[in-house]
Amino acid sequence: MTAAVVGTGFIGPVHVEALLRSGVKVAGIVGSTPEKSLASAKALGLERGYESLDAVLADTEVDVVHLATPNRLHFAQASAVLQAGKHVMCEKPLAMNSDESAELVKLAKVSGLAAGVAYNIRFYPLCREAAHRIASGMMGDTFHVNGSYVQDWLLKTTDFNWRVETEVGGKLRAVADIGTHWLDLVQFVVGQKIVAVCADLQTVHPNRQKPVGGAETYSGTDVSSGDVETVAITTEDAGCILLKFANGARGSLYVSQTTAGRKNCLRFEIAGSQQSLSWNSESPNSLWIGNRDRPNESLIRDPANLSEFAGRFSSYPGGHNEGFPDTFKQMFRAFYQYISVGDFHAEPSFATFDDGHREVLLCEAILASHRKQCWTKIGEK
Repeated sequence: MTAAVVGTGFIGPVHVEALLRSGVKVAGIVGSTPEKSLASAKALGLERGYESLDAVLADTEVDVVHLATPNRLHFAQASAVLQAGKHVMCEKPLAMNSDESAELVKLAKVSGLAAGVAYNIRFYPLCREAAHRIASGMMGDTFHVNGSYVQDWLLKTTDFNWRVETEVGGKLRAVADIGTHWLDLVQFVVGQKIVAVCADLQTVHPNRQKPVGGAETYSGTDVSSGDVETVAITTEDAGCILLKFANGARGSLYVSQTTAGRKNCLRFEIAGSQQSLSWNSESPNSLWIGNRDRPNESLIRDPANLSEFAGRFSSYPGGHNEGFPDTFKQMFRAFYQYISVGDFHAEPSFATFDDGHREVLLCEAILASHRKQCWTKIGEK
């Protein structure tokens, strides 16, 4: 199998590095300009910087295309990849709206190709261990699920990125960008779908300073200096969401990209009738297990002490920490093994276009709930 990556921003090189670690050949990468393609290919040690996506699709050597581009491009690009007869791994969200994502689900099914969405957090070994413990009944009945996903990279009015603009990133931002990771993860871990939401969202900065030259937060350029223009912002910086699960469990999510000091912190706590589980992405090699009638426990990631469901996604012995880059490696290994086996009716361990479509429906319900200030069922607008 040979891959090509579309997108040279933060996440594109993450895909390249994880693919190479997984033993997958990467033919090249394509950016928004030929110059960016060549520069990124050189920096990553790849042979080719493609001029365009069309050039990738015309390359008969490429079997799989990874899309790590802005949200507004996902629908057209994923459609083109599938129509070209190539497997696709797309960054989230799958599309800008549920009409687009539903169309992609249909296209993927008739194509006979593998189509995945990069919800990598499922592949932290201890998240998979939590899922195994709940599925096997060790936790008892799930009562409630609570947690957060918080960052600080958009704390200042001078912090700017394409994600804050509705026409590029979509009507939701913090929820769609990081909240969907939490929502996908907890549904995977608990084994239950979210069926209704009640949301209250907050735009902390109604105006932001956009660099005229195009420099953005974490681009390596000081965005607080130079020529800027004031841009009105309608996407949310933070929000609180109440949740109802299919089995009657309740939950809550707090999401923020304006919490000082929190760089990339996803947390969940799941309360069951027998035990509780808690996990933090900034300390990903430890799973807290809460007990009522005996001492609490801390399970350290060690393949020797994990279930088979989790252990096969852990590469190193206990005490040798695994983290964010390893989740992509494990996700891609699962994705490419699925392709190699060729049984696309089998249950995949990665998130599919069906999962991606449901996340878009979930986002739309969250936005509708916020606007109406009431509970909204998934699928309602």
